[in-house]
Amino acid sequence: MELAYYSDYAVRLVNSEEPARGKDSLTSVEAVRDLFGVNQSAARRATDADVTRFRSVRARLRAVFEAADSGDETLAVDLLNSLLLEFPVSPQISGHDYRDDDGRPLWHMHLADHPSNATAGYAAIATMGLAFHLTAYGVDRLGLCEAAPCRNAYLDTSTNRSRRYCSDRCATRANVAAYRARKRLEADRSESTSLAAESAQRASAKGER
Repeated sequence: MELAYYSDYAVRLVNSEEPARGKDSLTSVEAVRDLFGVNQSAARRATDADVTRFRSVRARLRAVFEAADSGDETLAVDLLNSLLLEFPVSPQISGHDYRDDDGRPLWHMHLADHPSNATAGYAAIATMGLAFHLTAYGVDRLGLCEAAPCRNAYLDTSTNRSRRYCSDRCATRANVAAYRARKRLEADRSESTSLAAESAQRASAKGER
């Protein structure tokens, strides 16, 4: 499993809440377990107490994305370093689950966590994955969706660093809104031009009398 994969853990956790919409899906131990995805052995460690702990880590991870999105690179790194210190991991070479055509292990880096609870385990791999993404691709690759009121977190993997939205749905919605705004502006300008022309005609008519 590549280290870059773990950065998705951070995105999934941050996006379990949509503050601008007043939505929060992280309300039960089942929701916590769902965040682990295919890593069900780790998910089984989750208890009701992890709901509150996960929310605390989520707020800190969102702060990293907010700092990066606002261009405060130093703050983003400082916040991430704080999480790395609190939730350490042990990188290990692993060959489980991956085999080549001859049946030999495909060696890859794996993050082995040694958590005291499910939150510590999740936070460790999410934070390390996000740190790897930031150092490999740059802090400006961490973003928050520009399609208000969404503000979901995303990792920009585009070749030209052009991503602005968390999904195609938000991109389409934003483009439609921008198109409608342009049309309204054009209509307002056209109306203003017509009113100005009418006013000029009336003034000219009065002058001729």
